[in-house]
Amino acid sequence: MKGASHMAVQAPATRPAAVRRAGRTPRRRGGYRLYLLPSAILFLLVIVVPFLMNVGTSFTRWSGVGTPRWIGLDNYVRLFGDAVFWASFRNNILLIVAMAIVPTIIGLIIAVALFDYIGKRFGARPASLLRAAYYLPQVLPVAVAGVVWGWMLHPSYGALNQILESVGLGALAQNWLGDPDLALATVMAVMVWFQIGYPIVIFMAGLQRVDPALYEAAEIDGASWWRRFWHITIPQIRQEIFVVLLTCTIAALKVFGPIFVLTGGGPGRATMVPSYFSYVNFFERADVGYGSAIATVLAIIIVVVTVFFLRFQDRSEGEAR
Repeated sequence: MKGASHMAVQAPATRPAAVRRAGRTPRRRGGYRLYLLPSAILFLLVIVVPFLMNVGTSFTRWSGVGTPRWIGLDNYVRLFGDAVFWASFRNNILLIVAMAIVPTIIGLIIAVALFDYIGKRFGARPASLLRAAYYLPQVLPVAVAGVVWGWMLHPSYGALNQILESVGLGALAQNWLGDPDLALATVMAVMVWFQIGYPIVIFMAGLQRVDPALYEAAEIDGASWWRRFWHITIPQIRQEIFVVLLTCTIAALKVFGPIFVLTGGGPGRATMVPSYFSYVNFFERADVGYGSAIATVLAIIIVVVTVFFLRFQDRSEGEAR
């Protein structure tokens, strides 16, 4: 009885402590939201407010000084009838191929080769060095890399034409960035070089989480390297493939720096893209309202593409389960 009374006395003492712990949990969880406040304010000030201001400006005619004049949808009507805009958008689609699709395919093959062959045969250090070498263009400033490529592709003293002449292929020397028929293809080749390192790094990180037992079991069953690659590697790093395709597609849609440094949208309009076309209207033609309309349409396209990728990824993962 004495022990029972002792337990009866002690039991209520433990209950308030549990209640106090339960009462502190919501406040502690709510406190974590304070850490999101700086980034939320930064996002609001740097992205949301400028975007809304840009949308508002797109409904006006404004030279950048003075008072904007409201013209409603006139800029958008003009935009959708502008042959230059549609030509720039077609060029942008080709740059998506050069900056997203081709680097993803080549990067996947190189990443698998580094991980599955170089890493296993020569060790992790050579594979890491090669990965860093492929990633180097991503680290270089776009302006510096663009100027160097401009020198290399110069029709008179460029390294590429000099090399072709030194090996007896001078007939193949071209004005790579000055010929309207070659300029876009040349820029696309340079952009493949720019982008190739990013998917390699992402895919090699994804390959490290694939269970080696899957490869061992498939090899015991007599599966060839290609079958292991197609039926094990690709399904296991599907999330990384989606991430690379999405981020590289967005980068291609808003590409500006390489076009600005290499060609300036020329020759003529051969390498014009929407982002550079918007820049031209903003700063060279002082048609800020029209430039804002181009930027707004481009932002909407990027949002739509992002939503499409995310929906497709969710559906694909649901089917995989």
